[in-house]
Amino acid sequence: MSAQDYAEISSLMQAYADGLYHADSQALRQVFHPNLAYVCATPGDELHLDLEAYMARIDKRTPPSQTGDVRDDRVLEIKLATPQLAHVTASMALMGRTYLDLLTLQRTPEGWRIVTKVFSYVPMEKS
Repeated sequence: MSAQDYAEISSLMQAYADGLYHADSQALRQVFHPNLAYVCATPGDELHLDLEAYMARIDKRTPPSQTGDVRDDRVLEIKLATPQLAHVTASMALMGRTYLDLLTLQRTPEGWRIVTKVFSYVPMEKS
C-alpha cells in the first residue's frame, strides 16, 4: 500500500470516528458511499439499512460528545486489496457499547468511501 493510500484511508477513518462521536450526519455523508450497505450482525439486533435510513438514525441520536462518553476509537487493520478496494477493521466504544466494524472501502472520483459497514457490538462492563 502506498503512503498516500494509507494517509487517505487514515484521514477517512478519522472523519468517520469524528462523525460518529459528534453524531454529524453531514460529515458522515462525506465518508460513506451513496450506496452504503449498513449491517448490524449482533445476535438479536440484526439490521440492514441504506445510507438514508442510517443518516436518519444518526440525526435522532444524542451525540456521544454531549453525553460525556469517553472516546476510544482505533483502526486495527487497513488492507488494500486492489487499487480501488480496501478493507478496514476498526473498534470503537460509544453509547455504552464496544463495537467492532468491518468496513469495505471503494476508491471513487471523490476519494475513498465506505461502501459497506458490517459490525457487531457488546455492552460495556460497568465499573
